Amino acid sequence: MRRDLERLQDILEAIDRIQQQLIRGRQAFDVDPLLQVWVIHHLEIIGEACRALSERTRIRHPEVHWAAIIGMRNILVHDYFGLNLDAVWAAAERDIPTLREQVLAIISAEQSA
Repeated sequence: MRRDLERLQDILEAIDRIQQQLIRGRQAFDVDPLLQVWVIHHLEIIGEACRALSERTRIRHPEVHWAAIIGMRNILVHDYFGLNLDAVWAAAERDIPTLREQVLAIISAEQSA
């Protein structure tokens, strides 16, 4: 079984992969189905890693919107044909940088404990 620190590292890796592609911009995202799948896939990884974190870690860090992240993962996985690409882009562009900072802080706190 993977430890929470490993799952947090998975989240960071997925975030970094998304951010590497977001520099291509919204127009590229809108016209490139492979870019859309790339971003969606890594958002799913983030949601799955968050879902698999221990309840202890999620409770200790209520500043992260765990339920919303996990909920988005469920939508991405189970309602694929009903996806709103505007919402996907907004989450990737707006929410991912904040999540990255929060996860880095959690890793630092967990390693210090």
